[in-house]
Amino acid sequence: MGAPIRTLVVVGTRPEAIKLAPVIRRLRADDRFVLTVCATGQHRSLLDDALTAFGIEPDVDLDLMTPDQRPAVLAARVLKALDGLLARHRFDRVLVQGDTVTALAAAEAAFYARVPVGHVEAGLRSGDLARPFPEEANRAMVARIADLHFAPTEEARSNLLAEGVDWRRIHVTGNTGIDALLMTAEAVRGSDVCDRDDVDGALRQKRGPNMRRRLLVTAHRRENLGDGLARICTALRSLAERTDIEIVWPLHPNPAVSGAVPPLLGTHPRIRLI
Repeated sequence: MGAPIRTLVVVGTRPEAIKLAPVIRRLRADDRFVLTVCATGQHRSLLDDALTAFGIEPDVDLDLMTPDQRPAVLAARVLKALDGLLARHRFDRVLVQGDTVTALAAAEAAFYARVPVGHVEAGLRSGDLARPFPEEANRAMVARIADLHFAPTEEARSNLLAEGVDWRRIHVTGNTGIDALLMTAEAVRGSDVCDRDDVDGALRQKRGPNMRRRLLVTAHRRENLGDGLARICTALRSLAERTDIEIVWPLHPNPAVSGAVPPLLGTHPRIRLI
């Protein structure tokens, strides 16, 4: 067997940590790889919570998040920090996930250091650079740099082929987010945390036979902030007038969400903001 492949996995946000957790676990268990996990801290507390949930402790923590950070400023900070890391340590491959600023800046830093890039969740496309913004551009640019593309679906593979990516460089792997879900289910199976029968029974006992249907909401995309978020709130308030529905919305800590939504929905008896 040859020398192990020195691999740098870069994560910056909660979704990246969740979707890379199964990859990190498998790489750490495989003697063919020597793994270094680097956290940029793009989303500090959210990233930390996700990493802790999966038992992942970064080997390198750049801790780059700043209040009200702009994408261009963050990208510059990630690029500079990773340039230094790649100069100090020799890696055979860099792995990035998805379409975040961290993913793009890490791919660029690896490109400048002449380190090959693997892209997890490659090939997602909306065809509109404004939706999602800036993620649609981020993931397309990562695709230009990467030499290995781990596509979650055949449709994603087709998108990459249409952009001229060599078919031999594309591997359809499925969605690692599902692997993360299965990991979590396995971790709590048989525990008091997640016995579905007990949970359903407790809910029926608490709410009675006519319990409301629960609608789970999440909305924090950049293109939805401002007027778009206000319109979402108006629609949810109208929906909550139905007496058979309860709306639960875990608010993203972004002040543009956490500060804007409570004044619009916080007093409604069938809307829970958490």
